[in-house]
Formats: sequence, C-alpha cells, structure tokens
Amino acid sequence: MSVILASSSPRRKELLSKSVKEFDIMPADIDETVQVGEEPLAYVERMAKEKAMCLIKDKPKDIVIGCDTTVVLGNEIMGKPKNDEDAYRMLEKLSDTTHQVLTSVYINTEQGVFQKTETVDVVFYPLEEEDINCYIETKEHQDKAGAYGIQGQGALFVKEISGDYYSIVGFPIGYVNQVMKKVL
Repeated sequence: MSVILASSSPRRKELLSKSVKEFDIMPADIDETVQVGEEPLAYVERMAKEKAMCLIKDKPKDIVIGCDTTVVLGNEIMGKPKNDEDAYRMLEKLSDTTHQVLTSVYINTEQGVFQKTETVDVVFYPLEEEDINCYIETKEHQDKAGAYGIQGQGALFVKEISGDYYSIVGFPIGYVNQVMKKVL
C-alpha cells in the first residue's frame, strides 16, 4: 500500500512530508471548469474528489489524496489567473475586503473515504496599484487560486485570517495527519 498525492503542488508536497515520510506524487489531469450554477463549496469538493478518483481506478489498494483550493469573493469563484491582467483584476477586487478560501481534501483508503472542507476568512488591506503591479512582477500569482500565495509575498496583503492557515496554503495538514494516523 502506497500513499499517493494527486497534486504537483510543492506546498502540498512539503506539508504532506511532515506527516507521511514516503509517498508518491501523481498529479491528476482533470477538467477544472466550474459547472453552470455550481456553488463554490460544491465546486471545491467536486474538484478534490475528481482528482483522487482519476487515480483510484488504477490504484484501488492505495491511499489517494485529492485536494483543491479556491478563493471566493461573494459568490464569485476565483481560480488560477489566466494571465497577468486576470491576476490584477482579482487582486483589485480582493483589496480591502474579506474573502473566503475554501480547501477540500478527499482521502480514499481501504477503510473508507475521508473528506473535509475548510473555509477560512481572509481580510486584505487596501491595495494600491503599485502594490498589485509589484506583486505581479514577482510571478508568484501564477498557478494560485485568487492570484496570491499567503506563504510568500502575498502575506503582505493580509490584515487578518480566521481559520486554518494551512488550508489557505492549500493543504489542511492537521486533518490529514489525523486521518493518516488512523489508516497507516
């Protein structure tokens, strides 16, 4: 039995290594398009499950971990920016607001399925045009939901959080560790 992380995220890899010493990385290649009328919670939970499920068929005896993170402002799902202009648009909208970061983890094991979704409130300071442009120049926004990474320069935008920091990073390691203690 192996543990498989269905993600290529270096942050998820680093966090999982705190709980599990040996695991494989097998990124899931799925369509991440939001379905018409799909609510943010349903979307992030579906993505985590689909990432795990696309590997389970070939690895039924292994522990497969699928995870997804999205940023939500109001009811708008802010996924990964398409380009720098899209990143600017997202960060401008997030400026001086409270938004939510939703992270869902889906763990398929022989003992059953464990799924948990965390919702964390994040408050941004007001961002000036220069703040946003300097951040975009770092390229840190690429491949990050909501166009920012709290574990890097994006931390400068954050006034406060309410909830699990590691869920904002994209991997609720405390919860995953509790599951791993049960199934390994």
